[in-house]
Amino acid sequence: QVQLVETGGGLVQAGGSLRLSCEASGRTLSRYAVGWFRQAPGKGREFVAGINWSGSNTDYKASVKGRFTISRANARNTVYLQMDSLKPEDTAVYYCAADSTRWLINQAVQEYDYWGQGTQVTVSS
Repeated sequence: QVQLVETGGGLVQAGGSLRLSCEASGRTLSRYAVGWFRQAPGKGREFVAGINWSGSNTDYKASVKGRFTISRANARNTVYLQMDSLKPEDTAVYYCAADSTRWLINQAVQEYDYWGQGTQVTVSS
């Protein structure tokens, strides 16, 4: 089993940047693909970005492509989400999740085995 903890959320003005971290404990994170998801009030949880176990393949939601970058440091058991040019519509609770099908990047919530508790990101206009 793996435990995930997200950090790095906060309040930022539109156009600003934040870097989220997802640190794992319990098992090495290299056993998993990792996804970042977000959930705004009154909306469902949606895929934002994903990375396979080695970092050789990434995938992004269309609306964040070119603004967000996912990366991983397996030696540190950590996955990052660099978020630049933030917009008010990026406001949500951001979650990281681990998928044991480590060579694929799944966009479906139900494909992920483990979840963190989430970190709030608020972008003011």
